[in-house]
Amino acid sequence: MPTTLIVLAHPERRSFNGAWSDATEAAARAQGDTVLRSDLCQMGFDAVEKASHYTDWPDGTTFDTLKAQEAAATAATTPLDVAIEVEKIRQADRIVLHFPLWWFAPPAILKGWFDRTFQHGALHDVDKRFDTGLFQGKRALMCVTTGSQAGESAFNGKEGDVRLLLWPTAYTLRYLGFDVLEPVVVNGVHGYHRGDRKAELATRLEATLKAQHSVIAGLDSHALLAFNRDEDFDDMGRLRADKPSYSPFIRHGDKSND
Repeated sequence: MPTTLIVLAHPERRSFNGAWSDATEAAARAQGDTVLRSDLCQMGFDAVEKASHYTDWPDGTTFDTLKAQEAAATAATTPLDVAIEVEKIRQADRIVLHFPLWWFAPPAILKGWFDRTFQHGALHDVDKRFDTGLFQGKRALMCVTTGSQAGESAFNGKEGDVRLLLWPTAYTLRYLGFDVLEPVVVNGVHGYHRGDRKAELATRLEATLKAQHSVIAGLDSHALLAFNRDEDFDDMGRLRADKPSYSPFIRHGDKSND
């Protein structure tokens, strides 16, 4: 049966994000999945990559993250906390990330989890990335909350297009070869609602938890985010003129000064 890895990046286990991750686990187990979990804050995961994690990094040598990770992967000296996470990622057929958007990005602990556990030499290298990534055929889903309202998180919203804010996270997963699914976003999640607005939020959140069974059951048919293929770029790594642009991050022409 499939293995589902659930990654939670929220400091309060009793938060909606925590409850949402539990709904994902219940849904995955109900369909017979093996479930692995990484509750990053509860684990006390160290999100900062640094030389002190590597016992065999030469003293007095300028720390090079990629070289340190590759050497550790080759010598089987990967830091234990990372080695455990790397094995979870390898086992997973799908990864479900649960996190809020803070300051227009995921919490730092999730970025740090990427920095350390997406280990160079173990989960990717210069030849195994994007279309040749090791995780081709595996799927990743982001389940995200925002404090902003839906209109504020739209393409013309004051808080910025949530799809663009999530693009760097999606592309990180794409780098390893994952098929990245359209994110599930719940807006307006914060503790300052009162009266009818608080009741409305509670109703929406309860509906989201109930709907998660269908979300997880439908992962194989869930819509995918579109990315350019490796062949869409020239020898300089630039998008070919006759290939489509799927994101303002990779586009035709420089309109930054328009």
